[in-house]
Order: sequence, then C-alpha cells, then structure tokens
Amino acid sequence: MTAIANGIALHGGLLPYTATFLVFSDYARNAIRMAALMKQRQIMVYTHDSIGLGEDGPTHQPVEHIPSLRIIPNLDVWRPADATETAIAWTAAVDRENGPSLLALSRQNLPTVTQNISDDDIRKGGYVLSESDGEAQITFIATGSEIKLALDAQAALAGEGIASRVVSMPCTNVFDRQSAEYKAAVLGSCKKRIAIEAAHPDFWRKYVGLHGAVVGIDRFGESAPAGELMELFGFTVAHVVKTAKELLS
Repeated sequence: MTAIANGIALHGGLLPYTATFLVFSDYARNAIRMAALMKQRQIMVYTHDSIGLGEDGPTHQPVEHIPSLRIIPNLDVWRPADATETAIAWTAAVDRENGPSLLALSRQNLPTVTQNISDDDIRKGGYVLSESDGEAQITFIATGSEIKLALDAQAALAGEGIASRVVSMPCTNVFDRQSAEYKAAVLGSCKKRIAIEAAHPDFWRKYVGLHGAVVGIDRFGESAPAGELMELFGFTVAHVVKTAKELLS
C-alpha cells in the first residue's frame, strides 16, 4: 500500500495517503523509509496509536513504533491531542513539499484542549498549552491522548500550591527545526521535566535531561479494557503527580 503510494507520488499530479493501524507500520517500514529518502509527498494515517486500544493485546499494541518512526530522517511524525491539532497536522502534511508526513491518531475519544491556542503555535510542533499561576516548578511534555493526563496532573498539583507548565508537542520533528530561542522559551528554564507518552520512554530523554523523568511503557502490553490497561502501566493522574513530587523532593 505504502509502496504504491510512493509510485503515485513519483508519477505526480496526486497527493496520495494511506491508512491502517500504527502497529502495522512495521510491514510498511521499507516503503516509509523510501518515501523519506526520496523526499516524496505522501501522508500516512495510522490509528490505534497506543496500548490504549485495549483488548486486541500486545500483537496490535504499538510500544516502540512512534519513537522508531520519529528517528527516520525527513519523516514528520504527528501525534495530535485533539481535533484542532489533527486538522493542523493534516494541513501541514498537505503543505509539505519535501517529504512525507505521518499522523498517529488515537482510538479513544479525546476532549478538545486547544481552545485558546493559535494555529501558528501548533504548526511549530510544540508549544505551551497551559501555565499555572506562579513560576513553574515542573514542566510536563506530552502528546496525543496523554495531554489530558498532563492537564489533570497540573490541576492536581496546583491544588497543592505547586505551579507547573504543560507543553504539547504534537510533532517533535517540526519542533526540533525551530530556532533555539523558541525551543528554549517553550521548554522553559525549569530543569524538572516529565514527558508523558504511551510509548517507549527512551526517545524523550533528550528533552527531559538528567533531572527529568518519563512516564512511558518499556515492555509489551497486555490484553485488557483500555482504561484498565492504562492504569496498569501507570498512565494515571496519581502516578504522574507522584512522579512529579519525587522529582521535586
């Protein structure tokens, strides 16, 4: 499917897109890599982007897929948090002329979280989504379905007098191409950072550094209802708040 889309892109005149479950990107990896290598305009839509897909079990649950796709040169990987970020990701993919874009979309219904955010900020790949009152003592960086978890943890900490910042980073590839000044302004001067993503955690070390932590999943999932599974692997407000307090202690 992805190889055929490469052929359509090389022929010209059409902008092809493909779609399947994210875990099946393994079968398309050669063609994904060739699209990036040839700088071809193709949009790859992948759904069921985390262990949150639930009962299908570890064979259908992507764990290492998103970080491994992000490190393919010239491939923009978007993992949007709501309908607005998804629309901007699609627009950015259509506008891009020098390579393919991949949209990793959730199975779960997600709330709108970008009511007060400009489209231009989202197009930069990462931006400050929410600030607590006062100087942030800790910064949360999250993507996709885990953005709501970061916002809920921020609210819980604010109730205890701990200020924090939530950064949404729908596309690390685009964010990394921004100016050093912009990236520093988004991530802030606070060295206490927690990345939250239902995928393998190692990718996020470059953003959280030696003083930070990652709430992720470094083993294969299980077969269980999505809510129970996310709780089993620590994707809960209580666990994120505990991790934040341990960093601050």
